[in-house]
Amino acid sequence: MGLAALAEELGFSAVWVRDVPLNGPWYPEAFGHPDPIAMLGAIAARTFRIVIGTAATVLTLRHPLHLAKAAITLDRLSGGRFVLGLGSGDRREEFSAFGADSGDHKDLYRDHWMRLAAALEQPPRILPPPAEPAVAFELRPAAATEIPMLAVGSGGQTLEWIARNATGWATYHRPPEIQRDRYALWRRAVDRVAPGAFRSFSVAVRVELVEAPSAPAAPIDLGYRTGIRGLATVLEAMRDAGVHHALLNLPPTGARPAETVAALATILPALD
Repeated sequence: MGLAALAEELGFSAVWVRDVPLNGPWYPEAFGHPDPIAMLGAIAARTFRIVIGTAATVLTLRHPLHLAKAAITLDRLSGGRFVLGLGSGDRREEFSAFGADSGDHKDLYRDHWMRLAAALEQPPRILPPPAEPAVAFELRPAAATEIPMLAVGSGGQTLEWIARNATGWATYHRPPEIQRDRYALWRRAVDRVAPGAFRSFSVAVRVELVEAPSAPAAPIDLGYRTGIRGLATVLEAMRDAGVHHALLNLPPTGARPAETVAALATILPALD
């Protein structure tokens, strides 16, 4: 919570919390992750302006009505600052633990998305399960604002489906030439199914910041190892290529997190 408050003070636009329900030997990170809904509730109470979001809630493993209730609560607690990032999940072990079939993740994602979106409408709609009679349930309180639903990854859907149903698409870091192609595909999809509408394009980047400020950016898995000036160059190139927002994933490296966040803030003015 303290880091989120510091990020707000230093001018960052958003703070994101990941959703990792379970850990095990099959998962590459040894450290645990707090529940994103509870964590963002605490962050909402400590901040005033910064956007708070999930990147990403595992939509396939959460009931859409529970998630709608949580999203509305977070949005009201934060004064309309909440963005709901939604992923389909990609670890078979987690699906098994939750009694779900990972082979169904595409259909689950699409079905849960539609039920969640309906529940977040103003006024909300509660969609009955297939072959079940409609019942006049109400969701109270209803959403006070339009809560953005961001697709994180593809969820097994087409870009046209994402452009039609989501307020934006967040994807993972890839080499610049590949990312430019993905952005072009995204713009074409938006133009086909939502002409004239704004649909954001965001990229999650893993950043291992080194002490030498001028250290050039060296590729690592899903990101770069670089000095602060090298990172500025990377982010400027991403902006010029059409990226609206970069989600920086800062793995534990032994450095003090507050010092890393403060160093990152020094390059923000160049990215306006």
